[in-house]
Amino acid sequence: MIYLDNNATTQLDPAVLEAMLPFLKDHFANPSSAYSAAKPVRKAVNLAREQAAAFLDCDPDEIIFTSGGTEADNAAILSARRLYPEKNHFVTCAAEHDAITNCLKSLQSTDGIEITSLSTRPDGTIDLDELRHAIRPGRTAMVTLMMANNETGVIQPVTAASEIAESSGALFHTDAVQAAAKIPIRLRNSSIHSLALSGHKFHAPKGIGILYINRRTAFHPLLTGGSQENQRRAGTENPAAIAALGTACQLGLQHLDSLTSNPDPVAALRDHFEQQITSLIEGVTINGSSAPRTPNTSNLRISGTEAAAMTLLLDQKGVCISAGSACHSGSHHISPVLAAMGLSPSEARQSLRISFSRFSTLTETNTAITHFISATTRIRSLLTSTP
Repeated sequence: MIYLDNNATTQLDPAVLEAMLPFLKDHFANPSSAYSAAKPVRKAVNLAREQAAAFLDCDPDEIIFTSGGTEADNAAILSARRLYPEKNHFVTCAAEHDAITNCLKSLQSTDGIEITSLSTRPDGTIDLDELRHAIRPGRTAMVTLMMANNETGVIQPVTAASEIAESSGALFHTDAVQAAAKIPIRLRNSSIHSLALSGHKFHAPKGIGILYINRRTAFHPLLTGGSQENQRRAGTENPAAIAALGTACQLGLQHLDSLTSNPDPVAALRDHFEQQITSLIEGVTINGSSAPRTPNTSNLRISGTEAAAMTLLLDQKGVCISAGSACHSGSHHISPVLAAMGLSPSEARQSLRISFSRFSTLTETNTAITHFISATTRIRSLLTSTP
């Protein structure tokens, strides 16, 4: 198998698996218990919190462990709504993840909030002037903007956007799920009030994530019950997954630190793939290529093809890619992200997402390129011969 769908999920790093195992076997005690058997478990949870804080350049007490990015996004949005009921306006973007858009739509239907959805330019980025005009001082509770897009890899100007939001009295939240371990995230002294991460996007297991809440930001818990996570997220902790996430954060930080003096090998693979595909196949466009992108993501539009058919043929050759977000893989609707960038329905249906990781290899990439060429030739032949 040649796995090139790392924005959907990533393989578990062997070191991450090793970090999990003691808490699946010998150290099974509840970390909140008072007896000595719980001490190594509690110590592991505390260490993971420190590792996550170092990864994000924030303080350990600003880290809340969650079940993943969706819970973290929902918790941040619902907290803002509960804490500031007089502020019934939220600002988001047309290219956000469903974890954001569907949570806001639910609040709109049940609680009557107002939503302003910023448009995106053809390169996938927002216009900061549009954001300035969208915020309603005294009425906008939160601006929520994805740090890096899950389909195109396009990086939004979240630093500038968060400063605009804060200066207008609005909270700023960012879904940084697709940015983790791909680009540096430095939260200390930033204007970002909350941030969501999901472990399985950077070689930790599924079912574990992070919600960062700035220490100066009020927070209303989504889950209530016990006093876990400093009373901000009730429920018995998952020490094995938390230890795994801490190790993934540590490894991700090591990878990013190595790039200060060395080229990014993941970016080199992605760039090699795009260069070969665009030179060997006519009619290829890279969606979002004129904007800053995460180094691992490529969204290709191959004219004269259909993404669903390409995905099927490549799967038959053992190459795993996706036609847009994995969350929409079973849907017949076109990608809202690509539609927001101005692509027509037919252009969106010709678009594929390819995403690399630090476990991807040049040999695999070159083999995938060969299969892309043959699949394109076959599908174009079939489509042109169809009456």
